[in-house]
Amino acid sequence: MRIALVTCANLPEPDPDRELLMEALRNAKLQVEWLAWDDPNTDPGGFDLCVLRSCWNYYENPRVFLDWIETTARVSRLLNPPQVVRWNLHKGYLRELDARGVPIIPTAWVSKGTQSPLEKIVEENGWTDVVIKPAVSAGSFQTRRFSADQLRVGQTFLDELSRERDVMIQQYMTSIENEGERALIWIAGRWTHAIRKSPRFSGGDEQVSEASEVSAKEQTFAERVLTDIKAELLYARLDVIRAADGRLCLSELELIEPSLFFLQHPPALKHFVRAVAQPRCG
Repeated sequence: MRIALVTCANLPEPDPDRELLMEALRNAKLQVEWLAWDDPNTDPGGFDLCVLRSCWNYYENPRVFLDWIETTARVSRLLNPPQVVRWNLHKGYLRELDARGVPIIPTAWVSKGTQSPLEKIVEENGWTDVVIKPAVSAGSFQTRRFSADQLRVGQTFLDELSRERDVMIQQYMTSIENEGERALIWIAGRWTHAIRKSPRFSGGDEQVSEASEVSAKEQTFAERVLTDIKAELLYARLDVIRAADGRLCLSELELIEPSLFFLQHPPALKHFVRAVAQPRCG
Protein backbone atom coordinates (compact mmCIF):
# COMPACT_ATOMS: atom_id res chain seq x y z
CA MET A 1 0.00 0.00 0.00
CA ARG A 2 1.35 3.40 -1.01
CA ILE A 3 0.49 6.20 1.40
CA ALA A 4 0.75 9.96 0.92
CA LEU A 5 0.94 12.32 3.87
CA VAL A 6 -0.59 15.51 2.56
CA THR A 7 1.31 18.71 3.34
CA CYS A 8 1.93 22.00 1.49
CA ALA A 9 4.86 23.16 -0.60
CA ASN A 10 6.01 25.72 1.98
CA LEU A 11 5.10 25.07 5.59
CA PRO A 12 4.07 28.29 7.34
CA GLU A 13 5.56 26.89 10.56
CA PRO A 14 7.47 23.77 11.64
CA ASP A 15 5.58 20.52 12.11
CA PRO A 16 6.82 18.70 15.25
CA ASP A 17 5.01 15.51 14.18
CA ARG A 18 6.53 15.41 10.70
CA GLU A 19 9.64 13.31 11.08
CA LEU A 20 8.20 11.20 13.89
CA LEU A 21 5.26 10.15 11.74
CA MET A 22 7.31 9.45 8.65
CA GLU A 23 9.82 7.34 10.57
CA ALA A 24 7.11 5.36 12.36
CA LEU A 25 5.26 4.56 9.14
CA ARG A 26 8.43 3.47 7.37
CA ASN A 27 9.43 1.34 10.36
CA ALA A 28 6.07 -0.39 9.88
CA LYS A 29 7.26 -1.30 6.35
CA LEU A 30 4.79 1.03 4.66
CA GLN A 31 5.58 2.93 1.47
CA VAL A 32 5.00 6.54 2.41
CA GLU A 33 5.82 9.94 0.90
CA TRP A 34 4.98 13.56 1.56
CA LEU A 35 2.61 15.03 -1.01
CA ALA A 36 2.16 18.81 -1.29
CA TRP A 37 -1.45 19.55 -2.18
CA ASP A 38 -0.48 22.86 -3.81
CA ASP A 39 2.23 21.38 -6.06
CA PRO A 40 0.67 20.95 -9.53
CA ASN A 41 3.28 18.33 -10.42
CA THR A 42 2.12 15.82 -7.81
CA ASP A 43 -0.24 12.94 -8.57
CA PRO A 44 -2.45 11.74 -5.71
CA GLY A 45 -3.75 9.01 -7.99
CA GLY A 46 -0.45 7.19 -7.52
CA PHE A 47 -1.34 6.46 -3.88
CA ASP A 48 -3.76 4.02 -2.30
CA LEU A 49 -4.37 6.34 0.66
CA CYS A 50 -3.89 10.07 1.16
CA VAL A 51 -3.87 11.26 4.77
CA LEU A 52 -4.31 14.98 5.38
CA ARG A 53 -1.64 16.26 7.74
CA SER A 54 0.21 19.58 7.47
CA CYS A 55 -1.74 21.25 4.62
CA TRP A 56 -1.69 24.36 6.75
CA ASN A 57 -2.02 27.00 4.04
CA TYR A 58 -5.41 25.85 2.72
CA TYR A 59 -7.14 28.97 4.11
CA GLU A 60 -5.28 31.11 1.56
CA ASN A 61 -7.18 29.46 -1.32
CA PRO A 62 -10.04 27.47 0.21
CA ARG A 63 -11.92 26.96 -3.06
CA VAL A 64 -8.80 25.65 -4.78
CA PHE A 65 -8.12 23.41 -1.81
CA LEU A 66 -11.64 21.98 -1.90
CA ASP A 67 -11.29 21.33 -5.63
CA TRP A 68 -8.08 19.42 -4.87
CA ILE A 69 -9.86 17.47 -2.15
CA GLU A 70 -12.65 16.43 -4.51
CA THR A 71 -10.22 15.47 -7.27
CA THR A 72 -8.07 13.45 -4.87
CA ALA A 73 -11.06 11.60 -3.44
CA ARG A 74 -11.96 10.43 -6.95
CA VAL A 75 -8.54 8.89 -7.60
CA SER A 76 -7.47 7.77 -4.13
CA ARG A 77 -8.87 7.12 -0.67
CA LEU A 78 -8.76 10.30 1.40
CA LEU A 79 -8.78 10.64 5.18
CA ASN A 80 -10.41 12.41 6.63
CA PRO A 81 -12.99 12.13 3.80
CA PRO A 82 -14.09 15.01 1.55
CA GLN A 83 -17.54 15.53 3.07
CA VAL A 84 -15.90 16.03 6.46
CA VAL A 85 -13.39 18.49 5.02
CA ARG A 86 -16.12 20.51 3.30
CA TRP A 87 -18.14 20.76 6.51
CA ASN A 88 -15.18 21.51 8.77
CA LEU A 89 -13.35 24.04 6.59
CA HIS A 90 -15.60 26.97 7.53
CA LYS A 91 -16.07 27.49 11.25
CA GLY A 92 -19.76 28.01 10.64
CA TYR A 93 -20.00 24.38 11.74
CA LEU A 94 -19.90 25.82 15.27
CA ARG A 95 -23.29 27.43 14.62
CA GLU A 96 -24.70 24.05 13.69
CA LEU A 97 -23.31 22.43 16.80
CA ASP A 98 -24.62 25.30 18.91
CA ALA A 99 -28.08 24.77 17.42
CA ARG A 100 -27.86 21.10 18.41
CA GLY A 101 -27.20 22.09 22.00
CA VAL A 102 -23.42 21.75 22.12
CA PRO A 103 -21.95 24.54 24.30
CA ILE A 104 -19.55 26.67 22.27
CA ILE A 105 -17.61 29.80 23.09
CA PRO A 106 -20.12 32.69 22.79
CA THR A 107 -19.77 33.92 19.22
CA ALA A 108 -21.10 36.66 16.96
CA TRP A 109 -20.85 36.25 13.18
CA VAL A 110 -20.10 38.88 10.55
CA SER A 111 -20.60 37.97 6.91
CA LYS A 112 -18.13 38.95 4.21
CA GLY A 113 -18.84 42.37 2.76
CA THR A 114 -20.85 43.63 5.73
CA GLN A 115 -20.00 46.02 8.54
CA SER A 116 -21.04 45.44 12.14
CA PRO A 117 -20.61 47.79 15.13
CA LEU A 118 -18.18 46.03 17.45
CA GLU A 119 -19.06 48.19 20.44
CA LYS A 120 -22.75 47.31 20.09
CA ILE A 121 -21.97 43.57 19.81
CA VAL A 122 -19.82 43.71 22.92
CA GLU A 123 -22.42 45.70 24.87
CA GLU A 124 -25.37 43.50 23.87
CA ASN A 125 -23.54 40.33 24.88
CA GLY A 126 -22.08 41.72 28.10
CA TRP A 127 -18.52 40.96 26.99
CA THR A 128 -15.34 42.84 27.82
CA ASP A 129 -12.40 41.38 25.91
CA VAL A 130 -13.07 39.75 22.54
CA VAL A 131 -11.18 37.68 20.00
CA ILE A 132 -11.69 38.44 16.32
CA LYS A 133 -10.68 35.95 13.63
CA PRO A 134 -11.63 34.72 10.15
CA ALA A 135 -14.17 31.92 9.82
CA VAL A 136 -11.71 30.11 7.55
CA SER A 137 -8.24 30.09 9.03
CA ALA A 138 -5.45 27.97 10.46
CA GLY A 139 -2.49 28.54 12.75
CA SER A 140 -4.06 31.61 14.41
CA PHE A 141 -4.02 33.49 11.10
CA GLN A 142 -5.42 37.01 11.60
CA THR A 143 -6.54 36.16 15.12
CA ARG A 144 -6.37 39.08 17.55
CA ARG A 145 -7.61 39.93 21.02
CA PHE A 146 -9.07 43.33 21.88
CA SER A 147 -9.88 44.63 25.35
CA ALA A 148 -12.74 46.99 26.20
CA ASP A 149 -10.51 50.04 25.75
CA GLN A 150 -9.30 48.85 22.32
CA LEU A 151 -12.63 48.56 20.57
CA ARG A 152 -11.92 51.42 18.16
CA VAL A 153 -8.81 49.60 16.94
CA GLY A 154 -10.80 46.38 16.96
CA GLN A 155 -13.47 47.96 14.77
CA THR A 156 -10.86 48.90 12.17
CA PHE A 157 -9.46 45.37 12.23
CA LEU A 158 -12.96 43.88 11.93
CA ASP A 159 -13.90 46.13 9.01
CA GLU A 160 -10.70 45.29 7.14
CA LEU A 161 -11.12 41.58 7.74
CA SER A 162 -14.80 41.44 6.79
CA ARG A 163 -14.17 43.08 3.42
CA GLU A 164 -12.63 39.81 2.24
CA ARG A 165 -13.84 37.11 4.65
CA ASP A 166 -16.55 35.89 6.96
CA VAL A 167 -15.50 36.80 10.50
CA MET A 168 -16.08 35.51 14.03
CA ILE A 169 -16.17 37.64 17.16
CA GLN A 170 -15.82 35.56 20.31
CA GLN A 171 -15.89 36.30 23.99
CA TYR A 172 -12.41 36.09 25.46
CA MET A 173 -12.58 33.32 28.06
CA THR A 174 -10.50 34.38 31.06
CA SER A 175 -10.15 30.79 32.29
CA ILE A 176 -7.65 30.23 29.48
CA GLU A 177 -5.10 32.29 31.39
CA ASN A 178 -4.98 29.79 34.25
CA GLU A 179 -6.27 26.51 32.84
CA GLY A 180 -5.37 27.02 29.19
CA GLU A 181 -7.19 25.42 26.30
CA ARG A 182 -7.41 21.63 26.36
CA ALA A 183 -6.86 19.73 23.11
CA LEU A 184 -8.53 16.30 23.22
CA ILE A 185 -7.09 13.83 20.72
CA TRP A 186 -9.17 11.04 19.13
CA ILE A 187 -7.52 8.51 16.82
CA ALA A 188 -9.25 5.57 15.16
CA GLY A 189 -11.94 5.02 17.76
CA ARG A 190 -9.94 5.89 20.85
CA TRP A 191 -9.33 8.96 23.00
CA THR A 192 -5.55 8.76 23.21
CA HIS A 193 -4.45 11.84 25.17
CA ALA A 194 -4.92 15.52 25.88
CA ILE A 195 -2.56 18.46 26.07
CA ARG A 196 -2.89 21.98 27.45
CA LYS A 197 -2.26 24.91 25.09
CA SER A 198 -1.56 28.49 26.04
CA PRO A 199 -3.42 31.34 24.28
CA ARG A 200 -2.07 32.01 20.80
CA PHE A 201 -2.68 34.98 18.53
CA SER A 202 -1.31 36.13 15.18
CA GLY A 203 2.46 35.96 15.09
CA GLY A 204 2.72 34.06 18.37
CA ASP A 205 4.20 30.66 19.11
CA GLU A 206 2.21 27.74 20.45
CA GLN A 207 3.14 26.55 23.93
CA VAL A 208 1.93 23.11 24.94
CA SER A 209 2.12 20.92 28.02
CA GLU A 210 3.01 17.30 28.49
CA ALA A 211 0.28 14.79 27.67
CA SER A 212 -2.43 13.80 30.11
CA GLU A 213 -5.49 11.56 30.02
CA VAL A 214 -8.79 12.68 28.57
CA SER A 215 -11.05 12.77 31.61
CA ALA A 216 -14.40 11.00 31.77
CA LYS A 217 -16.18 14.37 31.76
CA GLU A 218 -14.20 15.48 28.71
CA GLN A 219 -14.94 12.23 26.90
CA THR A 220 -18.67 12.58 27.55
CA PHE A 221 -18.60 16.13 26.21
CA ALA A 222 -16.50 15.18 23.19
CA GLU A 223 -18.67 12.21 22.26
CA ARG A 224 -21.63 14.58 22.25
CA VAL A 225 -19.81 16.73 19.70
CA LEU A 226 -18.88 13.83 17.43
CA THR A 227 -22.12 11.87 17.67
CA ASP A 228 -23.75 13.26 14.50
CA ILE A 229 -20.69 12.83 12.31
CA LYS A 230 -21.48 9.66 10.39
CA ALA A 231 -18.52 9.70 8.02
CA GLU A 232 -15.40 7.61 8.54
CA LEU A 233 -12.81 9.44 10.63
CA LEU A 234 -9.17 8.59 11.20
CA TYR A 235 -8.56 11.41 13.66
CA ALA A 236 -10.20 14.33 15.42
CA ARG A 237 -9.10 17.02 17.82
CA LEU A 238 -11.46 18.95 20.05
CA ASP A 239 -10.19 22.17 21.61
CA VAL A 240 -12.19 23.01 24.72
CA ILE A 241 -12.19 25.83 27.26
CA ARG A 242 -13.88 25.92 30.64
CA ALA A 243 -16.49 28.67 31.13
CA ALA A 244 -16.77 30.71 34.32
CA ASP A 245 -19.56 28.41 35.56
CA GLY A 246 -17.40 25.31 35.09
CA ARG A 247 -19.01 24.06 31.88
CA LEU A 248 -16.87 22.88 29.00
CA CYS A 249 -17.24 24.95 25.83
CA LEU A 250 -16.06 23.93 22.38
CA SER A 251 -13.50 26.27 20.89
CA GLU A 252 -12.85 24.30 17.69
CA LEU A 253 -13.43 20.85 16.27
CA GLU A 254 -10.45 20.10 14.04
CA LEU A 255 -11.02 17.40 11.44
CA ILE A 256 -8.78 18.51 8.56
CA GLU A 257 -5.15 18.99 9.55
CA PRO A 258 -4.73 19.29 13.32
CA SER A 259 -1.46 18.69 15.10
CA LEU A 260 -1.94 15.47 17.06
CA PHE A 261 0.98 16.02 19.46
CA PHE A 262 2.70 12.69 18.87
CA LEU A 263 5.86 14.10 20.43
CA GLN A 264 4.02 14.47 23.72
CA HIS A 265 2.47 10.98 23.61
CA PRO A 266 4.26 8.31 21.53
CA PRO A 267 1.58 5.63 22.20
CA ALA A 268 -0.83 7.74 20.12
CA LEU A 269 1.65 7.63 17.23
CA LYS A 270 1.80 3.82 17.45
CA HIS A 271 -2.00 3.65 17.42
CA PHE A 272 -2.14 5.99 14.41
CA VAL A 273 0.34 3.85 12.48
CA ARG A 274 -1.57 0.65 13.26
CA ALA A 275 -4.78 2.27 12.03
CA VAL A 276 -3.20 3.50 8.80
CA ALA A 277 -1.61 0.11 8.14
CA GLN A 278 -4.99 -1.63 8.17
CA PRO A 279 -6.67 -2.22 4.79
CA ARG A 280 -9.53 -0.03 6.01
CA CYS A 281 -8.48 2.39 8.74
CA GLY A 282 -10.40 4.83 10.88
